[in-house]
Amino acid sequence: MHEFKTRVYYEDTDAQGVVYYANYLKFLERARTEYLRTLGYQQKDLLESGLIFMVRKLKINYFLPAFLDETIRIETKLVKVKKLSFDFLQIIYNESGLKVCEAEIFCGSINAETKKPELLPSQFQVKMLQEIN
Repeated sequence: MHEFKTRVYYEDTDAQGVVYYANYLKFLERARTEYLRTLGYQQKDLLESGLIFMVRKLKINYFLPAFLDETIRIETKLVKVKKLSFDFLQIIYNESGLKVCEAEIFCGSINAETKKPELLPSQFQVKMLQEIN
């Protein structure tokens, strides 16, 4: 499991200082990016090698709002790895440790040029499988 903290800024909120629902996706994306970075995945490097990781499906449940200037914590856990895809469970908590939202993120890998599915690099797949076990 990986943990990422960030502050809620004015740009993340609506006029009442509550995080706008779609902006939770940005928080989740940043947390996944930082988690993958710990596994040696650099988005720029993979893109230069011709591989793109993309979200192919997501399920999200909202429980409580997050607010302006609050520090939120995002837990990211890799839950499944296949030859072409990998899935995450992500949970956002507020400063009180209460669950704000929970998301299942289903990702896939595609060839940057053809936009067709492509196998995950074997060394990356091995690292991901080690994270699950």
